[in-house]
Amino acid sequence: MADPRFINTDKAPAYGRALALLKREGRCPSDVEHRQIKYRNNVIECDHGKLKRIIGATLGFKSMKTAYATIKGIEVMRALRKGRLSILLW
Repeated sequence: MADPRFINTDKAPAYGRALALLKREGRCPSDVEHRQIKYRNNVIECDHGKLKRIIGATLGFKSMKTAYATIKGIEVMRALRKGRLSILLW
């Protein structure tokens, strides 16, 4: 099994201290990079974070219908940009 090149965590201080301790004890390779990015650890959360950033510019939605239409439009544009045409068939 290959050693990891990166360890992705959120920004909780305990993760940094724990990783430093593991490196000192030799349980983790010293060249492992610790990335403290909130949504990178989980693909679903990563997409959610980007969507949240886009929607954050709006001041909220007046109704569920407008919220659904806006989010659906954003997701369609992102799927087209990524080349995921199969997601558009649902």
